[in-house]
Amino acid sequence: MELTLNKHIEITPGVCGGKPRVAGHRVRVQDIAVWHDMQGQSADDIVGRFPQITLADVHAALAYYFDHRDEILRDIRQDADFVAELKSQLGPGPLARKLGNSSADS
Repeated sequence: MELTLNKHIEITPGVCGGKPRVAGHRVRVQDIAVWHDMQGQSADDIVGRFPQITLADVHAALAYYFDHRDEILRDIRQDADFVAELKSQLGPGPLARKLGNSSADS
């Protein structure tokens, strides 16, 4: 008997940081979790934005997320912390610097 999640979700070392993703794609389970739980997008909305994945893929990703919620939330926090650290090291980007300079000129 083939398990449905095994058909839709895969983890491959070196692909998407080894994080669970939709099989055959680079759409991570954590991305779908963010779009659904934190941004309020429906499964249909997600498929509309990413037509290369199916409604079954989205539901399988959500099922995986709910089965591994603590792990996925930890991954989301780690990614957010990494981005914040990188931003603090790099400072404002060129657009932010330009906007900052132009408002000083006004």
